Amino acid sequence: MRSNIDYSLYLVTDRDVLVDTDIYTDVEEAIKGGVTLVQIREKNMGTLEFYNFALKLKIITDKYKVPMIINDRLDIAQAIGAAGVHLGQRDMPADIARRILGDNKIIGVSTETLKQAQKAERQGADYVGVGAMFHTTTKDDASAVTINCLKEIKEGISIPVVAIGGISEKNVSLLRPANIDGIAVISAILGKKSVKIAAEKLGILIKL
Repeated sequence: MRSNIDYSLYLVTDRDVLVDTDIYTDVEEAIKGGVTLVQIREKNMGTLEFYNFALKLKIITDKYKVPMIINDRLDIAQAIGAAGVHLGQRDMPADIARRILGDNKIIGVSTETLKQAQKAERQGADYVGVGAMFHTTTKDDASAVTINCLKEIKEGISIPVVAIGGISEKNVSLLRPANIDGIAVISAILGKKSVKIAAEKLGILIKL
């Protein structure tokens, strides 16, 4: 397990939420504001477009030594030398992904229950993403997970737990009782006029 990864402020990309700017500028500004890990999540791109897009973003993440994770696409992750992949419940099993990618890559798995989280850990995942915690407009099929369930997952596995889904400055403090390892956000950073300031504010709030 790669224990030196900082999951505290985890940015997931979505070009649809940007405010009068471009994704490359925003990702760089978000990293300057304190983002510790970036996941490229683009569902509506062909393979060549995704490859070129991720390659260009990796130049930025590499510049700041921030790990880049690719959502779902192991082929893209391998092609650009990404730090790892993030898998959903309907994607490739984590143990198969581990066999393909090897021991040095980060593998994350989306979960909603303790059972799913424990299975991900058994299959060799490095961390789990748990959510959606709150209502979110960026993922239509996400169901709500309670704070108690999040706490149960955190206490029931030994790998890092990252909360995701509708997290913002207004509700992030509600996650504190679960003692999680980080939060993953989209709109709370990329949907703001100044992504750097938004990242800085979230960074302060998760440390309080």
